[in-house]
Amino acid sequence: MPSKSRRPNKRVQWRRPGEIVRDPLLISEGHSRFDVVQGELGDCWLLAAAANLTLRDELFYRVVPPDQSFTDNYAGIFHFQFWQYGRWVDVVIDDKLPTASNGELLYMHSRDNREFWSALLEKAYAKLHGSYEALKGGTTSEALEDMTGGLTEFIDINDPPSNLMELMIRGVEMGSLFGCSIEAYPYKWEARLSNGLIKGHAYSITGMRIVNGPRGPTPLIRIRNPWGNEQEWNGAWSDNSSEWRYLSPQVKQSMGLTFAHDGEFWISYEDFRRNFEKLEVCNLGPDVMQEVQQMTGIQTKQETWAVRSFDGIWRRGQTAGGCRNYLRTFAMNPQYHIKLRDADPNDDDDLCTLIIGVLQKYRRELKSHGVETLAIGFALYDIRGGVRRKLDTEFFANTKSCGRSPAFINLREVTGRFRVPPGEYVIIPSTYEPNEEADFMLRIFTNGIIESNELF
Repeated sequence: MPSKSRRPNKRVQWRRPGEIVRDPLLISEGHSRFDVVQGELGDCWLLAAAANLTLRDELFYRVVPPDQSFTDNYAGIFHFQFWQYGRWVDVVIDDKLPTASNGELLYMHSRDNREFWSALLEKAYAKLHGSYEALKGGTTSEALEDMTGGLTEFIDINDPPSNLMELMIRGVEMGSLFGCSIEAYPYKWEARLSNGLIKGHAYSITGMRIVNGPRGPTPLIRIRNPWGNEQEWNGAWSDNSSEWRYLSPQVKQSMGLTFAHDGEFWISYEDFRRNFEKLEVCNLGPDVMQEVQQMTGIQTKQETWAVRSFDGIWRRGQTAGGCRNYLRTFAMNPQYHIKLRDADPNDDDDLCTLIIGVLQKYRRELKSHGVETLAIGFALYDIRGGVRRKLDTEFFANTKSCGRSPAFINLREVTGRFRVPPGEYVIIPSTYEPNEEADFMLRIFTNGIIESNELF
């Protein structure tokens, strides 16, 4: 049954910023991660992404165009830009915001009550998806992708890749954005732990640094709680803990170290591993960086991925063959051929990094109509000698996949990271069950050189 839209549990008054404060500002003294404070809406996942966005001027101004204010040519409207299924869309909103009877903003807001970019951004994102209600519950990765066009992968910190720290450091160098969380209790969503952390809550990672602490070189991770308050980690390397005495004032200053009830804290990599369970990494592609450069004039120097993307459709009786468990129909699914060459012939292991993402479209937008997110995944096959046309049932009956998505799961997007030799491969995205219909997008990121085409 389609779910009915519900009214907020209190009387809402819609006010323009000029009716809330005198002399409102879109951005006050520059944007920062402290401009993002959660209100009464359960969208901490969106706030964690917005806080991450503020760390990079060129990404921030791609989403929040700088040519608007409450003074010059003010007409009561603002516009924001979001990446949606392969293209950037402009979302125009009026600036009436939901407030309580006392005039305070109900939802996302800035610590400075004269600043309104974050509240307006949330409204524009709600319009993109149909309502504020549609924003309840989600993953930081979804919002990060919609604000950058990047490809996000999930990493289970309890069962991590052996090179997790190197992957994170390399990701920071390549401009990737990060979110992290601890699994919620089954019957209690945002449960406070004795160490100050909160289960079932989305955090953003805002920095990494290796310092010489009491036990020698120590990797540290800076993390922010979007509540923006005193609810912070209270273990080693937390605010005012004894470990900081080992660092010089110059190092602390270079780290931008401040001890305040602002939701932000440092934690050692080892404690991060012990306490957090999920990591989300948003990898940025060259198209995103080129768009940013054209808009802002800022030249980025990071190494970037080579990227390919395809739009596809699963349709009953035609292209919706289900997963490999359904051998009789599996070959019906869309099939995509890639040819990889190693970009660095001097690389020791002669392997390419390959990140595959399959994203199902329009599910959040249709949630209020009872349309559920499907369980989706993909399989990767090594094709020695190449291929010209779609692989058939006989091939799949006799050939094992060389890689596949970690699980078939009902997320908007499923991703997987692989280290594979240069060569030719076929990727098959599918729903778990046959005859389930959806539009999807396949994206491929690699550090190698790639050629690709759809097979027919």
